[in-house]
Order: sequence, then structure tokens, then C-alpha cells
Amino acid sequence: MEQWNRYVDLLKPAGDLIASAWSPDNPGVRADLRKQLAMNLAQGYFLYLQSDPAHPDWAPFENSVFMLQPNPDAVYYYAPVVGDGVYRIIGERGTAPVVGFAPGKAMIGMGMPPGPGYNNYDCDDLHLEPDGGFEVIFSGERPADHSGNWRYLRPEAQFILLRQFSCDWGRERDVRLAIERLDSPPLKPRPSPEEIDRQLQQLFGTYVQCLTQTALGAIDRVRRNGTVNTFALHDFKELGNGGDWPQAYWECIFQIDPDEALILETELPGQRHYWNVQVVDGLWNQVETVYRNSSLNGHQAAIDADGKFRAVLALEDPGVQNWLDPGGHNYGMMIGRWYRCSSQPTPSPKRVKLRDLRAHLPASMPAFGAAQRADQLRRRRIGAQLRRRW
Repeated sequence: MEQWNRYVDLLKPAGDLIASAWSPDNPGVRADLRKQLAMNLAQGYFLYLQSDPAHPDWAPFENSVFMLQPNPDAVYYYAPVVGDGVYRIIGERGTAPVVGFAPGKAMIGMGMPPGPGYNNYDCDDLHLEPDGGFEVIFSGERPADHSGNWRYLRPEAQFILLRQFSCDWGRERDVRLAIERLDSPPLKPRPSPEEIDRQLQQLFGTYVQCLTQTALGAIDRVRRNGTVNTFALHDFKELGNGGDWPQAYWECIFQIDPDEALILETELPGQRHYWNVQVVDGLWNQVETVYRNSSLNGHQAAIDADGKFRAVLALEDPGVQNWLDPGGHNYGMMIGRWYRCSSQPTPSPKRVKLRDLRAHLPASMPAFGAAQRADQLRRRRIGAQLRRRW
């Protein structure tokens, strides 16, 4: 077992990352970090050991289980590739508002810095059959005998990421897809001891720590920029989004006391294909997705009579429909997205005392009672679990 002990030793320095966290002496934060490291290890198994570029398969990347800052409306799938390979993806588009492919290099956690991302290919730009079925070839050059869908795969590419954003959870039809490499032998060989050793060294010695380093760096960047309880637009290019990624993010560090609330108010773009806002904790983990109202999208949110979107971040239920529940965290981040929208407004937050909340909201905003909240949460948890996350 000496070899196994060596892998375990590779994990030990990850515990030192607590020094970079907000409030590193807080027992809750320390426990959350240990949980995050275990989550990274579980997630990394899929990325390193489930499949390989010669015999790819889709692995779960970010979702309501692997919660290091996923979009709560999204399910991401990851397939390893090499840039000189020829890959065919076969699938059905489904009915979610956003489905697309993004090749790239060095997925977050697999290198420091992560990225870059190369291209973003919207599934709706492919030729789709009437039932939503499609096939598309990814390769460095279009095959001479292929006249159907084809997308360029750069020589440096190491993965293809599939993004799916849903709005009406559990009611929209999820994307279905398979991937195969066309220029490799069909039988997958048993991995050699040397190959397994290499993968485990990367998993234990690189991925677990790098993923958390990326998360802590994202929090620290916003904190150093001074965007505490105030929003700023950002593009997350340093995390591997390609230059053609049609999405702007608005983000802030939030910090509130138990008797306070943070009111988020924003104009809405005239044309808005998809938008949302989510709450993440001080380690960049998405706050509980299934059993907490920790995010809202354009389908879930109530819009006020003046056409604006307002939400209330508070540790206790503020009695409004658009409650953003931080799940017991009084410090963390709010992140919102404008995807293929006609404008990119920056929301205005206002920190107020909970007892004075109603004085800062439109008089026309209706109260939201306990029975309504119970129904909202039930629809959320059922819808979240009906989605395909794996």
C-alpha cells in the first residue's frame, strides 16, 4: 500500500488552502472547505478515469451535486478529446433555451491558470431534424466525404464541454447525446498500471487543490476590487470562456448581518433569451440548489409592475416571492447572467434593515406567505430532481 499512501500524501497540502479563505478560523468555513475538497475528489474521478480521448464518454461536470460555482439552471457534460482526433456527436437537442458545445484546454482544476476556451458552438446553429435530432463532426479539418454538420476542433483542444441551461425545471426536455471517436480502434484497452498512476497523481496532486485555488481566487478577485454589496459586470474570460461567448456576468460580494437584507434591483433587457441570478458561498460553492431558493431565472422570477426585477437576499424569509436564500451564509457572492440579451444592465443593491424592508420596496409588490413559499419550494425540489443531471 506504499503507492496508495503516496497518493494520500499528495492530498495533504490541500488543507493549507484554508489560509486563503475568508474567515479561516470559522469552524463552519473550515468544515465547508473539507467538504469541497472531498467533492473535488469525487468529481475528478469522472474527469480523469471515466474515459479518455481515444474512447470518450460524457462525464458529469457541474450540477446540483458538483457545486463549485455551477449555474443552478445548467447541467454541464465533459468529454476528453485530442485536437488531432475526429469525433462525432449524435443527439437530440431537447427544449432547454440554451444548448451548446465549447471546446477548450485545461478545464478549471486541471491547470493553473485554467483555459483557454476556444469556440462556443450553439446547437441551434446546427442543422436539426424536425424532431431535434442532430449529428456533428468535430475535427481539425472537415472530412472529405462529409457534407453534414461540422465544427472546427483546434489542435490544442483537450475537451469538449456541453452546456445546457434550463428555465422551467423538470418540464423542459433535456438534451440527449453520445460521442464517439471515428479514427481510433473501437475496443477500449485495459489501462496500464503506469497510466492509472499518472491519472491518480494528477487527480490527487493537481485537481483537488487547483480547483479550490481557482474558487478562492475568484472570491478574492471580487473582494480586492472592492465590489462588496455593489455589482460590477465581468466576462470570466480567465476561466476559459471563448471570445465568442455571448454572455455577461454581474457579480458582487455580499455581506449582511442577520437583521439585514440586500435588495437587488435592475432594469431588464428588452430582448432577453436567458438570464438568472444565483447565490454562492464564501468558497465559491453554489448554495444548496434543490432545497433552498438560492437562485432565480427569468421563468421563476416575478417581475414588478414597473417592469423591473427586484429580489431580496436575507438569512430569513422576507415574505416576498423573489427571495434569494443564502442558506445560512452571511458572506458570499451573488452572480447573475445576461445571455444573448439586447442590453447588459448593472443591478443596484441596497443594504437595509429587515424591519424596514417594506419601506424600500414598491407598494404594489404583494406579500408572499408561508403556503406560497412551501409550494414554491416543492416545485423547485421536484423540478430539480426531474432534470437529468448525470
